[in-house]
Amino acid sequence: MARIKGAMATRKRRKKVLKLAKGYWGSRSKHFKMAKQAVMKSGNYAYIGRKQRKRDFRRLWITRISAAAKMHEMNYSTFMNGLKKAKVSLNRKMIAEIAVSDPAAFASLVKTAKKSHYKKMDGNALRPGNGFPGRVFLWRQEYGTHYQP
Repeated sequence: MARIKGAMATRKRRKKVLKLAKGYWGSRSKHFKMAKQAVMKSGNYAYIGRKQRKRDFRRLWITRISAAAKMHEMNYSTFMNGLKKAKVSLNRKMIAEIAVSDPAAFASLVKTAKKSHYKKMDGNALRPGNGFPGRVFLWRQEYGTHYQP
């Protein structure tokens, strides 16, 4: 029986790696050893990049929502907390899209968030000291310009 050395399998494996390394600079696309290292490294970068892309988009959506909420005199965390309390189940991607493309709909979301976040506490929600964000402003209105906690 003839001896089989596996040249076909080796060639196939090497061609596959060299095909993946096509377009790489210099010997990284020509020599198998260098190409194999470059392909493995690029695979690692691609894996990391897929994770980073998710993070980057989430950051972008949060930034957009925050900017749109600030236009309605509300910060991001208060807005999201209000939506959560109101049981609005929209993800950040959709909220950011609404903020960019439909300001009227976003304004209604802000209204819903404000309504649920600043619910009346013992009938005195808007008094200073009851968690209302304008404490400093209300203090200045009542007692003058100097804020003394």
